[in-house]
Amino acid sequence: MTKMENPPQTQDRQPGIEAEMTPAPEFAPRYPGSGRLDGKTAFISGGDSGIGRAIAVLFAREGANVAIHFKDEHEDAKETVRLIEAEGGRALALHGDLGDHDTARRAIRETLEHLGRINVLVNNAAEQHAQDAVEKISEEQLKRTFATNIFSQFYLVQETLPQMSKGDCIINVTSVTAFKGSEDLIDYSATKGAILAFTRALSGNLAARGIRVNAIAPGPIWTPLIPASFDADRVAKHGVDTPLQRAGQPNEVAPCALFLACDDSTYMTGQTLHPNGGTLVGG
Repeated sequence: MTKMENPPQTQDRQPGIEAEMTPAPEFAPRYPGSGRLDGKTAFISGGDSGIGRAIAVLFAREGANVAIHFKDEHEDAKETVRLIEAEGGRALALHGDLGDHDTARRAIRETLEHLGRINVLVNNAAEQHAQDAVEKISEEQLKRTFATNIFSQFYLVQETLPQMSKGDCIINVTSVTAFKGSEDLIDYSATKGAILAFTRALSGNLAARGIRVNAIAPGPIWTPLIPASFDADRVAKHGVDTPLQRAGQPNEVAPCALFLACDDSTYMTGQTLHPNGGTLVGG
């Protein structure tokens, strides 16, 4: 097997811009839709690019209307809206900092006003800032990473749950780092571990209401977060240390979200799927 590297590249903003990546991440669904989300509405945080975009387009192909939320990547979001609508779904794009509870509250309120309800909540928004020593993680960075990665999930769940009913579901995107850590992403790994515990605890809390809560723990995926986080050499080698010796593509993660969102997974809650290139993890 030949290790597959990407061209060296970096971006000077967090989160990154998909339109500036070479090669472009693969987001397009690989199969025709089969109506598995007909009549459903989904809200996807971080839905403008990367894994979020791939999930949004796949959900639309399967019959869902989709609201995406993004921080400030307006051109990426505009393209994702176009892609959702090309699949026949109604689309809504909202922006702001979901680490702020008022922003999360406003986003859910506007989604309900425009699309009527939310059946599937996908908590995907995240940021990461590499540091080679824990002492270098500033208080500002620590608060920022936790606010985006885990506080936003709490806020969105709190605002979405009152209108959810039996059969609806929540999907939290955690990471392989929740299971094996990452020596230069200590605070990020900590938030992803918190998401894992949040998923397991919340699933038990909501089981009696018939609302399922599951997680996805991707490994190294080719998304804008990568060139926005690492130097060019690290970006080029992203994913080559996995058993499959390459980075994964967003459209290799999105089917996990579809499975967890549709009736194929009605007997699953509190569980985690692992699209990670073959890395074996416990739990």
